[in-house]
Amino acid sequence: QVQVVESGGGLVQSGGSLRLSCAASGIIFSRYAMGWYRQAPGKQRELVAIIASSGSTNYGDSVKGRFIISRDNAMNTVFLQMNSLKPEDTAVYYCNADPPRAVIGWYSIWGQGTQVTVSS
Repeated sequence: QVQVVESGGGLVQSGGSLRLSCAASGIIFSRYAMGWYRQAPGKQRELVAIIASSGSTNYGDSVKGRFIISRDNAMNTVFLQMNSLKPEDTAVYYCNADPPRAVIGWYSIWGQGTQVTVSS
């Protein structure tokens, strides 16, 4: 199977932390950029963080300084450490695997999402 599967979502109080995991299968994981996106009710899906195959990272403005994305190629897994959570972080978080641009026939893969709810 070619898929990515998120886990680690849940309910947490404001100021708390969660770590999301995304396990990939059926792809050459080390060749893919991995990303986390989120979508809150009534809002557009937005970038949370991405990590390239090189290890370079990029974060959405709303999470800079609070979230950390990392990857473990041996585990075929990308993580999102979320700290200092705020109610506005409440959303469904989606994992994405994005292939190299030059590879014909490879495609972007999306997970089903995991719910993160931050209470006041």
